[in-house]
Amino acid sequence: MRLVFLGTGTSFGVPQIGCDCAVCRSRDPRDRRTRCGAVIETASGVRLLIDTPPELRLQLVAAGIASVDAVLFTHEHADHIHGIDDLRAISVRRSAPLPFYAEAPTFATLQARFPYIFDAAFRPLPGTTRPEGALHPIVPGTAFTVEGVPVMPIAVPHGRASVVGYRVGDLAYITDAKALPDDALKALRGVRVLVLNALLRKSHPTHLSIAEAVETAQRVGAERTYFTHLTHDNFHADLAAELPPGIMPAHDGLVVELTEQ
Repeated sequence: MRLVFLGTGTSFGVPQIGCDCAVCRSRDPRDRRTRCGAVIETASGVRLLIDTPPELRLQLVAAGIASVDAVLFTHEHADHIHGIDDLRAISVRRSAPLPFYAEAPTFATLQARFPYIFDAAFRPLPGTTRPEGALHPIVPGTAFTVEGVPVMPIAVPHGRASVVGYRVGDLAYITDAKALPDDALKALRGVRVLVLNALLRKSHPTHLSIAEAVETAQRVGAERTYFTHLTHDNFHADLAAELPPGIMPAHDGLVVELTEQ
């Protein structure tokens, strides 16, 4: 199994617009963070795209990824869905609509903001295209399959909203969580690679802080934990040096390999 981090930044991205801090001016490419997204590729070759961030086209081109088999949406916030139109370049080459998996509230937002994608009565003019997607509602705690690959959606709190994380085999991807409830911890039992959001050093009402993320990662006990959804509060190298063994910051373009046991 293979995990590709397309983007690892917060909703502002790094560098932030108008910011002149040292991290935003850093020449270390690992300090340049686009909005969060990832691709999981299984041993059988099935590719699962997690979220459609605003920089999706640039991210997929940089990663050399030309096709995916399904999209797993975590939630409806703009930094996780507003690149959805870039899926045109993928769906136009498919013989069937691209499967979209998400909770009902996320689908409601997608249909309201991007009606041209989901309205069956809308037909693009000859010579033009639109993303072609098929909606598949999911329920956290109830597994589903994509091309024969089992996927477990996991509910985590995000302020007033709920976010869905995903476990695929021994790998789990959780972003925008404020905590991991007991049901989530149970669903993550035995996971070997964990992706977890770690927003700031100080407490935040809707996200895990770095300290909270470290504590949460240690409770899960994965062999490797990668932090994502990072801000310009930290240089990548400095954060990597201070985190406990087995816990590390991810960066855009990072590829993680997970061998089967």
